[in-house]
Amino acid sequence: MSRIDGKIALVTGAARGLGAATARRFAEAGAKVVITDLNEAGGEETATAIREAGGDCMFLRQDVTNEAEWPTVIDAVVKQFGGLDVLVNNAGIWMSSSIEEMTLADWRHITAINMDSVFLGTRAAIGAIKARAHMWPGGGSIINISSVAGLRGAAFASSYNATKGAVKLFTKAAALEFASLGYKVRVNSVHPAVIQTNMADALINDFARIGGNSSNETRGTMMSRHPMGGFGKPADIANGCLYLASCDSAFSTGTELVIDGGMTA
Repeated sequence: MSRIDGKIALVTGAARGLGAATARRFAEAGAKVVITDLNEAGGEETATAIREAGGDCMFLRQDVTNEAEWPTVIDAVVKQFGGLDVLVNNAGIWMSSSIEEMTLADWRHITAINMDSVFLGTRAAIGAIKARAHMWPGGGSIINISSVAGLRGAAFASSYNATKGAVKLFTKAAALEFASLGYKVRVNSVHPAVIQTNMADALINDFARIGGNSSNETRGTMMSRHPMGGFGKPADIANGCLYLASCDSAFSTGTELVIDGGMTA
C-alpha cells in the first residue's frame, strides 16, 4: 500500500511550481487529488499529466481570495471523490518593495493571497476533513505553505515576511484549537528556502534590481546562503508535504517543517 492510498487531497495554486509538484507526488503515492488555480491552462495541463501517469486528478478554477468560491470548491471535491482528507494551502505570491514606497493596495493584495486564503481554506475545509478523520491512524491533515521568510525578516520583503509569519502562527493556533475540540485533524506549516521555481526567478530579479547587481551575481549570492549548496527542488517540498499528509506524521501538529538546505540553522 502506498503512503496515502485512498486519501483525497486538495492543493491550491497547483498549476505549476510547488503546488504542481506536490499534487504529482500525492497522486504517485495513491491519493485522489484536486488542484485549483486561476491559471486554467496550466491547471488543466498539470491535471492531464497526472491522469496520463495513472493518477486520479481533477482541476478546478479558483480565486483563493474569494470567500464565496471556497464552499463551492469543497462541495465539488466531496461530490467528485466522496470527501476530503488533506488540504494544502499552497497558493501564494512574492512581492518586494520598500516600506516607504509600498501602497496599501499592494499590501492588501499580498495579504489576501498569502494569508487570508489560508484562513478561508481552513475554515471551509475543516468540516469535510474531520468527517473522515476517523478513517486514518493519523487523522486528517492541513498543510500550510509558509517560508523561511516566516521565520526571520528580510529588507524589502516586509509584506512577504508579514504574511508568511502570520501563516506560521495561524497554523499553531489552528492546531491547538482543533486538538482541544477533539478533532483528529493535524495542522502543520512548511518553510522552504529558495526553491527552483518561477517565483524564485522573480525574487532574484527583484533583489538584483534593488541591489544594482546582475541577476547572475544575485543568484550566486543567494545560492551561497544555502549551506548544502544551491537551491532546493520542488520535489523536496512535495516530499515534505507527503510526510505531513501521511500517517507517518501522526504525532505532529502545530509544527514547522523547515526545508531550507541549512539556511536558518
